[in-house]
Amino acid sequence: MQLENIHLTYCTNVHPGESWQDVFANLKAYIPELKARIAPKKPFGIGLRLAAKAASELLESNYLAQFQAWLNQNNLYVFTLNGFPYGGFHHQVVKDKVYAPDWQTSDRLNYTLHLTQILATLLPQGIDGGISTLPLSYKPWFTKVSTDSVFESATLNIAAVAAEMARVRKATGKLVHLDLEPEPDGLIENTTEVINFFHSWLLPIGGNYLSKTLEISQATAEALLLEHICICYDTCHFAVEYEEPKSAFTRLQAAGIHIGKIQISAAIQVALPKEIAQRKIVSDRLSSFAESTYLHQVIARSQDGTLHHYSDLSTALPHLEQSTAQEWRTHFHVPIFIRDYQTLQSTQDDIVEVLNLLGQPCHHLEIETYTWDVLPPAMKLDLLASIQREYEWVLSKLLAISSVSN
Repeated sequence: MQLENIHLTYCTNVHPGESWQDVFANLKAYIPELKARIAPKKPFGIGLRLAAKAASELLESNYLAQFQAWLNQNNLYVFTLNGFPYGGFHHQVVKDKVYAPDWQTSDRLNYTLHLTQILATLLPQGIDGGISTLPLSYKPWFTKVSTDSVFESATLNIAAVAAEMARVRKATGKLVHLDLEPEPDGLIENTTEVINFFHSWLLPIGGNYLSKTLEISQATAEALLLEHICICYDTCHFAVEYEEPKSAFTRLQAAGIHIGKIQISAAIQVALPKEIAQRKIVSDRLSSFAESTYLHQVIARSQDGTLHHYSDLSTALPHLEQSTAQEWRTHFHVPIFIRDYQTLQSTQDDIVEVLNLLGQPCHHLEIETYTWDVLPPAMKLDLLASIQREYEWVLSKLLAISSVSN
């Protein structure tokens, strides 16, 4: 939905389904009812998640035109796609498979080109559109020595997407961008690594590719890359990295890197008590989140600011009682409208800070709590009501911010 210059949606990766028929069935089951509850008289935006199978099927026959007609009939529009998970994302072990195929591969490139074609068709005139994608690859798969070849291959594939997006803009006037999504243990996982990738790889090497492909100058090529390759700022991911939103936004802006989309999500955080008995309580509480579907990376922070990474919550828990850290943060997208979970908390405060900074970096907001199926039983609620509560929480915060600024 549009709120002045802000577009707000939720990501439909919450719904299972890898085929277009399954995706469309879920959209018809949830979106019109949600719109009736949240914004009955306003255009209502969709954050569409399409697996590679669904994207390919949507481009077949007359499905895309039929979908556009359904959007028009229901006063709906699509302005952002989630192109991170390539394949299955629910009811199976995902873990590090979510990064495959990565940006070294032609499969990832072709999938994203399909998404570009779809978004360019569906996107209303006058609105830019973003496709969020993985942070190149998964860091634990590689040694430091082998990452240079990964960066180079990924850069050339991403530059090929930028070239297609530039052609789309020239032909249609629509600006579509690819939004790289840093997260813990991604090949680019924090602001420093993002800036290093842009300045060491994307701009010089991707710029050279784009310069030759489009027959333009290196400077023009680099400017096009900065228009079409952006960052998806996931508030959960950056909070787990202990990054302050204002600092991250300022550094990215100074580097000329745009934030194409902000995903609104909350991580688990907990201050570790000194007493072993209390730590056992924390460990027991956290263990209910150590499920087998998704990766739940943990970053522990010591008093001196040193960070220690664990690849998954199940790997981290045996170290909790003896940890010298003061705080743990866990990559588990918990409901954004809850701040305290008994002995645990969430990084909800980071979301509020990001919303306060909205005038500065970005106008695309996407609620992204996809873990409803794997939450501890006591936290599971009716899905439609839960999504509605998340919208209402965000809208209440935006309204409070607006009233203060006015």
